[in-house]
Amino acid sequence: MTTKVSEKITNNLAEVRQQLQILAEQSPQEQSVQLLAVSKKHSLEAIKVAIAAGQMHFGENYVQEAVDKINQLKDQITEPVQWHFIGPVQSNKTKDIAQHFNWVQSVEREKVARRLNEQRPDNLEQLNVLLQVNIDDDDNKSGLEPEQVNALADYVMSCPKLKLRGLMTILKADTTQQQRQQSFERMFALYQQLQQIYGEQIDTLSMGMSADMRQAVREGANMVRIGTAIFGERES
Repeated sequence: MTTKVSEKITNNLAEVRQQLQILAEQSPQEQSVQLLAVSKKHSLEAIKVAIAAGQMHFGENYVQEAVDKINQLKDQITEPVQWHFIGPVQSNKTKDIAQHFNWVQSVEREKVARRLNEQRPDNLEQLNVLLQVNIDDDDNKSGLEPEQVNALADYVMSCPKLKLRGLMTILKADTTQQQRQQSFERMFALYQQLQQIYGEQIDTLSMGMSADMRQAVREGANMVRIGTAIFGERES
């Protein structure tokens, strides 16, 4: 990786963090916002540059690609990196996810939660879980219907090796600003309902990406998933 590319990633990270700080201060919730760097299809070298710039949370969509990166980085860094799985969870991939990740943001089925709980190694901390909600009823997206959230939340709470932390959503593509606002507002209302039931451990609402993070934070997101604005276009 060239020095120019490394500097670009470092500068991009600084710019995104500054934007998020300003947005957080302006949001009605006045809460800090966690930046999740989406590193899928980006090189190990790019991730190491981001780590050197202080980024500790990374999101991956593809299990084998992520496990390869995680294993390679174990021997190269000492920083406490947090790995988030953010893609659809296939039942045959739950063991690798349970063994290698710190977070799963895309739990939508009891079967998946059960397998993650059963396959989480005893020597690891609880696996942090977000429930993915298909807030726009989009046929192209995974996720629970809003009325299904409480039942799955109850189940995850009964799993000793899982820790329910909140909700995640991916909005439908090609929507208007008003439609996005309505979707974000519905997600924030669901998040508040979950907090009322389970209290302080519900602390994460993951919504918003490079194109809509400003609107997401204004409507209550406290974690945003940013890839292109940090790393540039993905490698083929």
